[in-house]
Amino acid sequence: MEFNYSYKGNTGVTDNGKNTQMSFSPDTKREPTYFVGELGKNVAFREAISALHNVVVSDLRYKPKDKTAYKEWRAQQEDEIDWENIAAQRQEVAQKITEISTELNQLNKNRHQRFKPFYQAQEKLFQYLYKIDYDAWYVFDPVITVHPDEIFFECFSVDESTYGRLGASYEVFKNINDFACGTTNIDYSAALYQEFQKIRSYKTTELQVDPSGFEVKTTNEETFKEVKIDLPDSWVRGFLQVSSAMSLPATKFDLHPMDIYNMCLVLRRHKEKHGPRSIRYFLEPGEPIEIVFEPWNLEIICRRSIYTGNSTQQIRTWGRRRLHILERLIPIANKFTVHLLGTGMPSFYVADLGDMSFTLGLSGWTANDWAQAGNFDLMAPRADVDEWTQKIIFNGLRENWFETADSLAKRLNLSRTSVLGALGAYTQAGRVIYDLNKQVYRVRELSREPLPMERLRFANAREESATRFLQENLVEVNSVNDINGVLSIEGSVRDRGRIFYPSLNVDRDERIIEAQCNCNWYQQNKLYQGPCEHILALRMQQARQNLEFRI
Repeated sequence: MEFNYSYKGNTGVTDNGKNTQMSFSPDTKREPTYFVGELGKNVAFREAISALHNVVVSDLRYKPKDKTAYKEWRAQQEDEIDWENIAAQRQEVAQKITEISTELNQLNKNRHQRFKPFYQAQEKLFQYLYKIDYDAWYVFDPVITVHPDEIFFECFSVDESTYGRLGASYEVFKNINDFACGTTNIDYSAALYQEFQKIRSYKTTELQVDPSGFEVKTTNEETFKEVKIDLPDSWVRGFLQVSSAMSLPATKFDLHPMDIYNMCLVLRRHKEKHGPRSIRYFLEPGEPIEIVFEPWNLEIICRRSIYTGNSTQQIRTWGRRRLHILERLIPIANKFTVHLLGTGMPSFYVADLGDMSFTLGLSGWTANDWAQAGNFDLMAPRADVDEWTQKIIFNGLRENWFETADSLAKRLNLSRTSVLGALGAYTQAGRVIYDLNKQVYRVRELSREPLPMERLRFANAREESATRFLQENLVEVNSVNDINGVLSIEGSVRDRGRIFYPSLNVDRDERIIEAQCNCNWYQQNKLYQGPCEHILALRMQQARQNLEFRI
């Protein structure tokens, strides 16, 4: 999937010792989006933006050593070495050992001077290669969004398993000169990270998404830097899955910053050589949260963090070493709010940084990136909403840029179900994002042009099969019961000569919170990779019948 960007030059940094000005170069082909402000909380912003950088460069995929060159050398040695001649020369070599040892001792005394030019050249080579690889990490320039209440950055890791979002309210800035709401891609280079490390409390730092990029006429087009990036579909699909997963119901609790520190300390001190490599969260209402690290069964009792939920739970997560990204946030965080979707499911860690928030989204485990982690958009609200109503809802949200579903439904005089269905559709299309920190929906256009949903909508054949079941009238809803606001649906689906009996529970927000089926897919995967086609078809059929009943 090709994305075209046009930047007015490169992101630049001006530093005179007392003042630092950081000017991001935005994509001039998008709607005018800009921001100019002077940082008021320099150190906190430095640590938060550095943590976001750690997300960008994160790549924990297993990389086997390349032994090709060694094997070729070994084979060459086997062919060229004359072992009989070596045996004959052993005595002669032994006699020379003393002489060589004496000479070697002398060489060792002068080692530093003799090798100094080599070490210098080697260091230059390493720095060059490091910079080359460093720039390659920025395959997709970060997305920056300016809203009336905050400015936030979003990025994705190299291995596509980790999502990061940094939101900075306007209280972080002392002076805000000008801004225009919207979303744009910014030119973000490797050298900029090094400049971020120079931010100090005694220096004035200005953050600027350069507005001049949108004021340049055609005569200056030669100053623009055209960038064409061919992104894999998995990257874009993963971004959409993160947005959908954030809107799903989750087990939520707060952790003290020292609890996160202790978790990172355990992972720093121990290196597992075999599985299981999971974290177990033991949640007992009114009791301190207990965290157990496998395979050592090391236990952390979070006495500062009391679980306030209503039921006892035990949730297991994997891909725990990605939590090291949070280390730089520990000194500046007030608390960390953890959102767990379930055992083996994605998790989100939201750091409360006062006037800033940092959201770390982790897929079920590191090797299972967001693109293949599961079709969480299939579990999100999916009420049928006509195109005209969807546009009314989106335009209504765009008026304020962010709003809760209840507030938007009341203001537009529409049903909450329709609003959630439309917002879910726009979330899956990359045009809306759910803010876990403030629990609101926000307008965020992931790309300038509409995403090719025909390529992204079906990451696999399950939803396509579910649609086919409905078209061929193979789905039957047997019972629908409302139990304390939770809709319990049971039915049957005929599939290739067999009959399957799916069931599911949908909460007030039209989200799947529990489901079962007797098909092979569900028996193997449960809901770890999203619902099977039979569960999805039953849900779609019930929504269709409910719509027909209302009409």
